[in-house]
Amino acid sequence: MVEDSEIKAQVSPFAVREGEVKTFDGKDGYVSINQIIHKINVGHITDIHFKILEIVNEFEFITSRQIYQLLEYRGVDAKSQDKLNNKLEQLVKSKILTRYYFTSEEGKCIYRVYCLEKMGKYLLDSKEIETKWQPTDNTKPVALIKKRLAGNQIILAYLRKVKSYDEYKVKPSLTAKKAGKVFRGAAGIKLTKNKKSIELIFEVVRREEDWQKSLVEKMKLYKDFYESFVQFDSGYETKPQLIIVCEDDKHTVEVFKEIVTKQLEIPGMNLLFTTDLKQNSESISKSLTEFKMDETTGKYKLEQIELKLLEA
Repeated sequence: MVEDSEIKAQVSPFAVREGEVKTFDGKDGYVSINQIIHKINVGHITDIHFKILEIVNEFEFITSRQIYQLLEYRGVDAKSQDKLNNKLEQLVKSKILTRYYFTSEEGKCIYRVYCLEKMGKYLLDSKEIETKWQPTDNTKPVALIKKRLAGNQIILAYLRKVKSYDEYKVKPSLTAKKAGKVFRGAAGIKLTKNKKSIELIFEVVRREEDWQKSLVEKMKLYKDFYESFVQFDSGYETKPQLIIVCEDDKHTVEVFKEIVTKQLEIPGMNLLFTTDLKQNSESISKSLTEFKMDETTGKYKLEQIELKLLEA
C-alpha cells in the first residue's frame, strides 16, 4: 500500500467537484440468504469478511484503503490491498456490500466507496451487532459521502500518527439546547497524555451547492452548544476543541470569512482549521492553523500552529 507521505495529490480526493455525480458500481439482481449461508458454510465468507462488514457498518461510507488501514490498526492481517479488494469484490457480488464511484467532467475518481446492503445488515444482526442501516442511507448525495470520507481520514491520521491518541468517535453527537436539536460532528478524537485528556471535534465543510448556507446553519448549532455548555453535556467533561476541516487553504479563508461576517465566532474559543491533504504528512503536529489579527493592519492572517500533543 502506498504510504500517506508518498501521495502527491494537489487536490483532495474528497473535495467536491462541479457537476459530480454518484455512480452505482455494485451488483444488480437477486441473491438469497440461503446462497450466502452456503458461502459461509463452505468457507468462502470467513471471519475477516465479517470484520470488514463491522468496519463498513461503523463508518457508513468508506474506501478500500481506509478499510485496509483500520484492519491493520486492529491487528487483522489482510495480506495486501489487492487481497482485500478481492474480498470486497466477493461481498459486493453477494450483495452484502454495495459500491459507488464518482464521475465529473474531469472523469472518474480513482477510488470506490463501500457501504452496507440489506444482506450485510442481516448478517451483522445475526451476530448481535447493532446496525442502524436502512436502504435510504445509500441514496445520500455526493457531498455528504465525501464529508464522511474526509472524517474517516481524520480519524485514521490521528490513530496512526499521534502518540497521545486515546479513542475516536465516528459521528459525535452534540445537543444545541436553545434550538432543542441533536446534531453530529464529522469525527471526534480524544487525546491523553500524563493522565490529562483533551477532546477534539472535527466539522468537515465541502464546496457543495449553497455550502455557505449549510455552514451558517451548522455553526449556529455549534455556537448554541458551546454557549450553553455545562460539565458533562453530551458526555464531555470540558468543552471540546472545534476544528474545521476544509478542502484547501483557499477554502479555509472562505469558511473563516463566512463565520466572521455572519458573527458566528464562538466566545472564548480560538477556532482551529485543517485541510484534507495536511493529514498525509508523516507527522500531523503542524497540520492545524488559526487566524490571528495583525494589530498593525487590523486584518486576519492564517498562521500554522504546532502542537507537541500531536507528535508521533
